[in-house]
Amino acid sequence: MRVLIPGISGVLGRMVAVTLAEQGHEVVGIDKRRFPDAPDTIEVHHVDLRKRAAEDVFRKFRPEAVIHMATVSHFAARGHEERYRINLGGTRAVFDHCVTYGAKQCLFVGRHTYYGAAPDAPLYHSEAEPPMGLASFPELADLVSADLYAGSALWRFPKLDTAVLRMCYTLGPSGHGTLATFLRGPRVPVILGFDPLFQFMHELDVVGAIVAAFDARLRGVFNVAGPQPVPLTVLVRETGRKVVPLPEFVFSQSLGRFGLPKLPRGALDHIKYPIVMDSTPFREASGFEPRIDEVQAMHEYKQAYPCRQG
Repeated sequence: MRVLIPGISGVLGRMVAVTLAEQGHEVVGIDKRRFPDAPDTIEVHHVDLRKRAAEDVFRKFRPEAVIHMATVSHFAARGHEERYRINLGGTRAVFDHCVTYGAKQCLFVGRHTYYGAAPDAPLYHSEAEPPMGLASFPELADLVSADLYAGSALWRFPKLDTAVLRMCYTLGPSGHGTLATFLRGPRVPVILGFDPLFQFMHELDVVGAIVAAFDARLRGVFNVAGPQPVPLTVLVRETGRKVVPLPEFVFSQSLGRFGLPKLPRGALDHIKYPIVMDSTPFREASGFEPRIDEVQAMHEYKQAYPCRQG
């Protein structure tokens, strides 16, 4: 099958591309970033997804399936306008080109932070729930908008098999992702009196889940999660870091200082309250089962990014 991957040069994009190429699919990617050591079997076009050159790739390649992985978080892009252009503008371009050039399948790889963190949120989120917390965390607005736009393709483009995958955090030896970035330093702050559950998957299982969704040709919106969630303090300790409990007002003033991670103020609720999803529909529809448990994922991250306590 001819598969086009916008966002191919990201860590997960490269892994998905190599996996599909090894399975015999014809893989082409679009990304402004470079793809180091790309296999000869994978063609990469270093163009802006929103520009005419990207549309030309769709027109010439005529993909049968598209796996859209070209969205960014507040850690990876500078400023709201840039994130908005990449996340919502890029997503709109992908679906427009899918319809114009005859793609049959499109996977949108989103994030479980779509749901937001709030004190009155249910313990397990289902796919039918609306996004929460945008008023306190506006940096999520463009990702939520891209997710909703992708979901609207289910009724706007009925001939296109669209699947929206709301992925939990990624953790593994590559150090990719929001959670891995938060844990990077030797000391990790937590808010005194709060110890939320964190749900994450090993990066190899994230790739496995995306490929399983592609193989099953899923249609709909799906939560994607792996092993059982663990409390934040356990996650910090098992990855070899030191837990630093801080009162909330001190926490907010210390972000990005004293060797602590830099976070938007809106992210404080994500350190206080859990975002845990029910992924049963995805597992039943795709047959996916994670291969790596939460302990191995934490320990592999610890081995890849060891920290000295002091």
